[in-house]
Amino acid sequence: MDIMDFEMTGPIIIAIVFAVAFIIFVIYAIVKGQRLKLSAGVEEMIGKEAVVQTTLDPKGTVLTEGELWTAIAEGSTIEPGEEVLITKVEGLKLWVTKKI
Repeated sequence: MDIMDFEMTGPIIIAIVFAVAFIIFVIYAIVKGQRLKLSAGVEEMIGKEAVVQTTLDPKGTVLTEGELWTAIAEGSTIEPGEEVLITKVEGLKLWVTKKI
């Protein structure tokens, strides 16, 4: 049997077309994913709101984006339940001010 004797049937052609289309789709998805900007950096936290969980005098905890963070209040004492704005991120600490 020679390679030239091999006959391309309908199902084989359809399988090849689907395989090529799938490979093109995967390559497109990878390229598109590489172009997306990551939004997990600390600069993304600045300006967001948080809710005070324990009294900030000046240090305590706040809840933001579903996570508890250690926070330091800039200015006066801030009580639990009050909303604050994140002004600075330093390591795993947030610097916050009272939301006006």
